[in-house]
Amino acid sequence: LDLSNCSLHSVPPGLAEATTAIILDLTENPLTTLPNGSFLGFIHLQRLAVPLTLECPGGSGAWQDMTVDRSSRLCQGQRNPCNSSVERAWPCPENSVCAPDGPGLVQCLCDNPFHGYKCLREGTFPMLLFGGILGTATVSLSLLLWGTQRRKAKTP
Repeated sequence: LDLSNCSLHSVPPGLAEATTAIILDLTENPLTTLPNGSFLGFIHLQRLAVPLTLECPGGSGAWQDMTVDRSSRLCQGQRNPCNSSVERAWPCPENSVCAPDGPGLVQCLCDNPFHGYKCLREGTFPMLLFGGILGTATVSLSLLLWGTQRRKAKTP
């Protein structure tokens, strides 16, 4: 994805839709910062060229090779932070596994059959029970409001 020399002053919001990009060029743009999470979901990104004034997202630990050219910085070979021998500050909770989520970013995915907050619930989500309770409450409330409010309706 070539976004070089596009007069970008900030990361375009539509960039979040290009998570399958393998090569991204942001050089020759007046970018001042790369906000945290700009490359969230970019797990396939292998080459990123940024203006010389910016650092590679995720820092030096997120890339295998970082080289400086005349006017750009090239970040190559995105590392998997889950395979790092360095202990992470926020380890994944029990019943979950670490998965990369972009340069220097990780996400914790629940192991099957666990789900919910911190992967503490086991089994599947009770969709039938949830739908039944929600449907019953909606119908009951609708009937109650119809019965109490219909006398206020004007008849033609």
